[in-house]
Amino acid sequence: MWVFYIVAACFGLAFVIGVVRDRRRFRNAVLLGLTAVCVGFGLIGEAYRLGPVAFDLFQFILLGTPALVVLVLAIFLILNGLVMVRREGRRLGNLLSLLAGLACLPVPFLPLIGAYLEENTLGVAAALAALLVVTYLGFLFCCYLGYSWLYGRIRPRPGFDFVVVLGSRLIGGRVPPLLASRLDRAAALWRAETERGGAPLIVTSGGQGPDEPVPEAHAMADHLLTAGVPADSVVREDRSRTTLENLGNSHAIMTERRPGYRCVVVTNNFHAFRAALMTRKAGIDGQVVGSRTAAYYWPSATIREFVAILVEHRIVNLVVLVALVWLGAMVAFR
Repeated sequence: MWVFYIVAACFGLAFVIGVVRDRRRFRNAVLLGLTAVCVGFGLIGEAYRLGPVAFDLFQFILLGTPALVVLVLAIFLILNGLVMVRREGRRLGNLLSLLAGLACLPVPFLPLIGAYLEENTLGVAAALAALLVVTYLGFLFCCYLGYSWLYGRIRPRPGFDFVVVLGSRLIGGRVPPLLASRLDRAAALWRAETERGGAPLIVTSGGQGPDEPVPEAHAMADHLLTAGVPADSVVREDRSRTTLENLGNSHAIMTERRPGYRCVVVTNNFHAFRAALMTRKAGIDGQVVGSRTAAYYWPSATIREFVAILVEHRIVNLVVLVALVWLGAMVAFR
C-alpha cells in the first residue's frame, strides 16, 4: 500500500505549494482532503497484518462508523434546525440545518436499500448513484470544514493599513449581535495595531437595505465610536449591497487613500473562508479573520456558505455529479 503514501505525499506537496502561493483558494481545501484520503487508504491497507479476529473487528468498525456518524449528524442537524427556526424564524436560510438533517437520515441505509432492491436494477442504480453523490458532497464538505478551520487559525500579520468590516442586516436600525461581534473584533485589531505604533483605519462597509432606516456603515461606525474608536480612524463605505460590492468599494477607498495598502477583513467565523475567496477575486491584498458566532447559528450558516461555494463552482460540480450518476447506472446495468 506504499503507493497510497506516495500519492498522499504528492497531494501534500501540492497543498503546501498552493497555500504558500495563495491560501485563498478552494483547491487548497480539496488537496488537503485528497492527502488525508490517500493516507487513510494506506492505513486501511495495513489491516492485512492483523489477525483474523482483529481484522473482522476492523472491518466492522470501518463499515459501521461512517453510518453511525452520519446518523448522529442527521439527528444533531434536525435538533439544531428546530432551535434555529424557533429563534430566527422560518426563512429558507434558517431551515438549512433542518433540511440537511432530514436529507442525511436515509444515507446510512442506502447500502441496505440497494441490497434489498437487488432484483430491481433501476432501484439499485438509483441507490448506488445516490451513495456516490452523497460521498462526493460529503468529501467536499469535509474539505471545506477542515481547511476553513485551518484558515481561521492563521493570525493576521502586523503592519496592516486598514481593517475592513463587512456589513450585515440591521435590526430596527441597530447593530445586532452578529454584526456587533465583527465590529468588536475589528476594534480589538485596531487597538493592537495602534499599540504597535501603526495608524490603521477601520472601513465600515454596508449600504442601506429597503427595510433599514440608515445605511449599515453608519450604524457600524456609531457602534465603533461608542466602543472608543476615534472618529478620524473610521471610514464609511455606504453604497454596497453585496459582499462583493463591500470588498470592491472598500478596495477603491483603500487604494485612493494608501496605494499599495495591506488590510485585514473582518466577518463572522462561518463566513471567513468564502470571504477570503472573494477578496482574491476582488484583487484585495489582505487576510480575512472571523469573529465568534452563536453556537446554534453556526450549522445553518456554515451549510449556506458551503452551498454558495458549490454554486460558484457549479460547472465543475455539475460535470462530476453527472459522471457519478452515470457510473452508478453503468455498474447497476452491467
